[in-house]
Amino acid sequence: MSFWSEIVGQPEAVQTLQRESEAPGAHAWLITGPPGSGRSNLAFRFAASLIARSEDDREAVFQQVQAQTHPDLGVLTTQKLVIDIKAAREIVATAHYSPAEGRYRVIVIEDADRMPERTSNVLLKALEEPPERTIWILCAPSEADLLPTIRSRARSLRLVTPSAGDIARLLHERDGASEVDAERAARLAQSHIGMARRLATDPESMERRDRTINIALGIETLGDAMHAAGSLVKVAEADAAALTERLDATERDSAMRSLGLAPGAAIPPQMRSQMKALEEDQKRRATRSLRDGIDRILTDLLSLYRDVLLTALGAEPELVNLEQADRITDLAERWSPEHALAMVTAIETARVRLTRGITPGLVLEALFAGVIAEKVSNRESM
Repeated sequence: MSFWSEIVGQPEAVQTLQRESEAPGAHAWLITGPPGSGRSNLAFRFAASLIARSEDDREAVFQQVQAQTHPDLGVLTTQKLVIDIKAAREIVATAHYSPAEGRYRVIVIEDADRMPERTSNVLLKALEEPPERTIWILCAPSEADLLPTIRSRARSLRLVTPSAGDIARLLHERDGASEVDAERAARLAQSHIGMARRLATDPESMERRDRTINIALGIETLGDAMHAAGSLVKVAEADAAALTERLDATERDSAMRSLGLAPGAAIPPQMRSQMKALEEDQKRRATRSLRDGIDRILTDLLSLYRDVLLTALGAEPELVNLEQADRITDLAERWSPEHALAMVTAIETARVRLTRGITPGLVLEALFAGVIAEKVSNRESM
């Protein structure tokens, strides 16, 4: 497989970055695209190709870049809701380092849309006077998520949503998923590459998604709605724990080794502050992972209500939740199109509330109470 072969459905972007890696003409890039389009993966591939001194070195360099251990790579990300100004100042300070091994020093900022204005202004100063052999790569959902002054100093590259067929082929060829499992995972993930891989390779992730849809389809009363909200918070908590538990253990072992301690050894008093800082970062990541898990649930529910809406309109859609076709048809016959549309709108409202820091349980309770309210309103209008 070629170096860029795992970048799915982005042939024009790959061609652009391949040419640019051979003879860089821009000191900063802004890679944008919808969630799951592969922004970060493409950014790290591009970083490796800029750092590597030859094509033969790219794979070895990419392994270090992917692990974030290459000396010529800097990465700014966050486990919080925003990237704080201190972290930005620290990464900007490293931008003036000369490359230690490669052709260029590359700094990748994931989730650049999480930078508030004060943090963005720190980065702006670095982009206005860029070091000769440092290249910045910013990732965000859209250009509108960054300050105009940042956008004007970076070359933009917009990704598209890859097709479900392209993702299914990748899951089959790279991850060994059966063609049936790969197709289902790509369809249910709605072309989100990372989520499709989880669904195709982790049976527990698929079970949690199936449970989400079944819970939503079973709501008939207000009591059902409140129970559904509580149940789905537990689903999200289990999903977040599955994602963070192994990473937390790996980070702790790595931190212990860096401090010269054996795994499981008692931590000397003078080193406890460092371990406490790590634990606090992990707690923040757990909080963000839970909110991300709730957002994934809302995305799955949106696909369900979208299926119901299109079926109620008689559009004969290609269902995302094909396995629930009979129950979707039954719901579409009992709901009016207005009811289904109201639920689609309610999902979007719930996602906005989640970004504003409202407790996930309350967000889901309000959403499912709306299911019942719409049902009553729909019944009274008939």
